[in-house]
Amino acid sequence: MKTCNDEDCNKINLNPILEKIPKDDEIENEAEIIKALADPTRLKIVYILSETNELCVCQILETLNKSQSTISHHLNILKKAKIVNWTKKGQWIYYSLKNPGIINGLNIIFDKKTVYNFSSFKITKEE
Repeated sequence: MKTCNDEDCNKINLNPILEKIPKDDEIENEAEIIKALADPTRLKIVYILSETNELCVCQILETLNKSQSTISHHLNILKKAKIVNWTKKGQWIYYSLKNPGIINGLNIIFDKKTVYNFSSFKITKEE
């Protein structure tokens, strides 16, 4: 690998920049969150939960028209990444977003104002 010398590049002190970078364990946690969101079904779950206080797992099943095992799999990934909370009420489990501000982060990442049509799950750009 080629290395810099005084003639090849500007000498910049990177230490102040490196001090601002989160620690490795924090970076690992952030990467896990991004990995957990990197699936269309899980993103749909997050978008749906962002519009409600909480939803019963049966409501998520019906809304997404997926099997219970599929939804459970995706919810477990979101739980492990600490994106969703769950509460048991009687025989039902209810899910909510741990940090509802996650939607603001997604909007920043995608750099566009969007309108979510939850009946068809198509994302359309607002005119």
